[in-house]
Amino acid sequence: MQQILKNRPHVTLTTVQPEDFEALVAMRIEAMRESLERVGRFDPVRARERFREGFSAPDTRYIDVAGNRVGFVVVKALANGLVLDHLYIKPDAQGQGVGSAVLRQVFAEADAAASTLRVGALKESDSNRFYLRHGFQLVESGEFDNYYVRPNV
Repeated sequence: MQQILKNRPHVTLTTVQPEDFEALVAMRIEAMRESLERVGRFDPVRARERFREGFSAPDTRYIDVAGNRVGFVVVKALANGLVLDHLYIKPDAQGQGVGSAVLRQVFAEADAAASTLRVGALKESDSNRFYLRHGFQLVESGEFDNYYVRPNV
């Protein structure tokens, strides 16, 4: 990908359709592969099945930057607040402010709803530092994942 992204890229979130499932799975696997391989848990079949179990097109949006589809985000509304269920950025678009731009939009939605925002992250993933840097607080640590919350503002 050309170096078109900046520290504050213009990010557009666009709706997905149920038939986008395979493209989303491919993005998820591409984005998670390195972290999962690092902990010896990379299994593309399992990754596909786990994503299929919770897939909800109405809660899922593509992340587009300068006409390029660079990832997707899933935010689900639950009785106790919002859950950032997935945030995947393709590796060649990581580290360029895309995830931060997406979080700003998700935070605005959570704030407008006066809702907490929860997220889980694989323990060995770089996403742990990312979520802490963006104001999430560690509330629980499981066998494989850390769980965070961002209180409503």
